[in-house]
Amino acid sequence: MINFLPIAIGLRYARAKRSNHFISFISFSSIAGLALGVMVLITVLSVMNGFDRELRQRILGMVPHATLWGTPVLDDWRATAKLVEQMPNVVGVAPHIQAQVMFQSGESVHGAILNGINPDMEKKVSIIDDNMASGSLNALNQTSFGIVLGAQLAKMLGVEVGDKVTAILPKANVSIAGVAPVLKRFTVVGTFEVGAELDSSLAYINIKDAAKLKRYNDDDAEALRISFDNLFVAPVRIWDIAREIPGQNRVSDWTRTHGNLFQAIQMEKTMIGLLLLLIVAVAAFNIVSTLVMVVTDKRNDIAILRTMGLTSAQVMWVFIVQGMFIGMLGTLIGVISGVALALNVSDLIATVQTLFNVQFLNSDVYFINYLPSQLEWADVRLIVISAFIMTVAATIYPAWRASKVEPAEALRYE
Repeated sequence: MINFLPIAIGLRYARAKRSNHFISFISFSSIAGLALGVMVLITVLSVMNGFDRELRQRILGMVPHATLWGTPVLDDWRATAKLVEQMPNVVGVAPHIQAQVMFQSGESVHGAILNGINPDMEKKVSIIDDNMASGSLNALNQTSFGIVLGAQLAKMLGVEVGDKVTAILPKANVSIAGVAPVLKRFTVVGTFEVGAELDSSLAYINIKDAAKLKRYNDDDAEALRISFDNLFVAPVRIWDIAREIPGQNRVSDWTRTHGNLFQAIQMEKTMIGLLLLLIVAVAAFNIVSTLVMVVTDKRNDIAILRTMGLTSAQVMWVFIVQGMFIGMLGTLIGVISGVALALNVSDLIATVQTLFNVQFLNSDVYFINYLPSQLEWADVRLIVISAFIMTVAATIYPAWRASKVEPAEALRYE
């Protein structure tokens, strides 16, 4: 049967106003430090989760999960696409032709990757159609040598929908006049914006125009872009697909192009979480000094409680309960404030940027231009459990000291 007397006494000590103001100050600083540590930990982990989400949705939504390349083109890509679509985990397949080009408009020249796509099939493997800033992706079917540029790339070139832009391919064109690079003028039919570095490095044209540009047959495709129901199965599944497709085909997946960035975010989240957990640990172990001073201050009370029949174990539970109350109060305040801040940090940072006309994240340096946040309740649970364990650990030594107080020794001079 549970004895509630030690719990009641412990809660009374925790709530009581003390004559010793220094002890009260130490108790308050322990609660405040624990609350601050928990709040910061929840907020920072939510921001790291936000970066992870943006990486998956924006960058990995624009680049293929995996690509099956021909040498240099695929044999009958339509039949291959039908075969791939029937394989496990595959949710979309689209043909692709790629070229590295220099775009010129007036005096502005910028390099980018030119992608030849089928606009109708591309929607199965890319989020570009959902992120059109102007114009339409379907216009690539209606305009001969039309082009869709990233919004940042269009801005750097100084072009808008309806303007002309010249693509320069790193390929020699030999004629009686000599050797000259391959040039082609395109009409801008749209721009897309995903808020990432891809806005300044990608452009899309119709795959038939890309085939003409690279001197393939009209119905040729260099590769198939493949989307899976889970991007983490892509590195394994693409090799299974390659083994089942006849011919000497090459493969690539998102881990080769953006895997390092994803791993860096995961490692940073882990390391920052561990470092910030030390703040929580320091705040939790401030409870040790608080309880040690309380035990010293309450020696006479402890002696009286022992003479009234409380056992050493019950005295120990009195101070464990008091320390747990301080820790749980600090943790509760930290969780409430941390969850509130994590849910609103993006708006708060945007407001600060607007008020002070500053830009904390630049898409030229980072892969997004705003501070994302995604609260994960699993992280909150882990933080609460960790704080609780450290709080309980911090109470053991002071509570053990309290249980060792001898009534006769404590009351000798009273």
